[in-house]
Amino acid sequence: MTSEDTTLDASTPWLGVDALIDDPRTRIVVCCGSGGVGKTTTAAALGVRAAERGRKVVVLTIDPARRLAQSMGISELDNVPRQVKGVDEAAGGELHAMMLDMKRTFDEIVEGHADADRARAILENPFYESLSAGFAGTQEYMAMEKLGQLRATDEWDLIIVDTPPSRSALDFLDAPKRLGSFLDGKFIRVLMAPAKVGGRAGMKFLNVGMSMMTGTLSKLMGGQLLRDVQTFVAAMDTMFGGFRTRADATYRLLQAPGTAFLVVAAPERDALREAAYFVERLAAEQMPLAGLVLNRVHGSGAAQLSAERALAAVETLTDHTAEDTGADTDRGAAPDDQHETETAPRGYSDGGGGPDDTDGADGAENLEPTGIVDLDGGNAGSRAAGDHSPGAAARPTTRTSASAAHLAAGLLRLHAERMQVLARERRTRDRFTTLHPEVPVTEVAALPGDVHDLAGLRAIGDRLALGPADSDTDS
Repeated sequence: MTSEDTTLDASTPWLGVDALIDDPRTRIVVCCGSGGVGKTTTAAALGVRAAERGRKVVVLTIDPARRLAQSMGISELDNVPRQVKGVDEAAGGELHAMMLDMKRTFDEIVEGHADADRARAILENPFYESLSAGFAGTQEYMAMEKLGQLRATDEWDLIIVDTPPSRSALDFLDAPKRLGSFLDGKFIRVLMAPAKVGGRAGMKFLNVGMSMMTGTLSKLMGGQLLRDVQTFVAAMDTMFGGFRTRADATYRLLQAPGTAFLVVAAPERDALREAAYFVERLAAEQMPLAGLVLNRVHGSGAAQLSAERALAAVETLTDHTAEDTGADTDRGAAPDDQHETETAPRGYSDGGGGPDDTDGADGAENLEPTGIVDLDGGNAGSRAAGDHSPGAAARPTTRTSASAAHLAAGLLRLHAERMQVLARERRTRDRFTTLHPEVPVTEVAALPGDVHDLAGLRAIGDRLALGPADSDTDS
């Protein structure tokens, strides 16, 4: 990739990744963005690079595809951090990795905040099983719960979070509050009310209203589901305030100076539009944005050859090839060629000083490695391989030239397509930087293949850390 491909406008600040991960004040890095832009790979590459630069790192991924485990050489990731082998620890760093187990994290919260009997009643409740396994927002909420747990232990110098593959990156910020509001909301409070109203009068009055409400809810939810919900609510009564409290604490942790958000995007219109929304939302929520990682940027080692010039060269090659092929066809049908074919022995010239002898008078054909020189004739009286006359042997050369021209034209077309991709990516990138000139940016050149091991993660880390002056040496 040349500097022409990656050089941003001079007013656009460059994101210094090494400075970010080396800073001891940076304790949490959150990689966020829309789905399919390389958040997991970016988080893993940052983890490898930070560990090999001396920091004790844990990477928390919420990616169900388990690509992180495969690339780090770990057979399986679970809810417990596991050390990654093969990382260079000469600088004193370590790398651990884990994958969020949403249900197990929820179970840990219940077990940590309820006595044994109540915890068992909650864990065995059918409504809880559904809530902990797939309720909207649970995954994002539990990711933040796990982040809070990791930060509270103070065991790690740096925690890198790979956010969930949500339909919208904004879900990551909204979900913890949504789930906290649900578990601490009016609906739950109404279901808890019978257990909190004392006295016969109060219970009699409440039972009338509750009978009407539960009758309606039973029709909407089903009687058994309503009973499961009420049982769950009764068991969780003492824990509901904790969900809201922890959600608020995690939110404040995300706003703290030690946290850095990295928005990851591909150089595509939809991905950068989502990135722009996220940048604006982070600013509105007063959360610290470190910058934008523009991932899988394409480059070319021949950027000086524009798409227009490449296509013009294709037209020129095509025209010349057509002319040469037509001229060769005309020469092949000439009377002299027919006469030679009929009167001379196959594979030999007539040796009479005709045109064929003139063509070979400089001895060039005697130097052909595929020909057998006729020493008696002394000139072009040679027999070419395959028993063809020298005049006929010249025609495959024309066909070879035509094939080379076709190949060159194909390569030029491919180059033109690549340059058109580069131009489109550059326009998309420039549109983002124009709208958000204050956001630092780093560009990561696309690799020729998928990342599936530590070496690939190191290569991504190297590209992440390149500065503007280094980008012209990247290929």
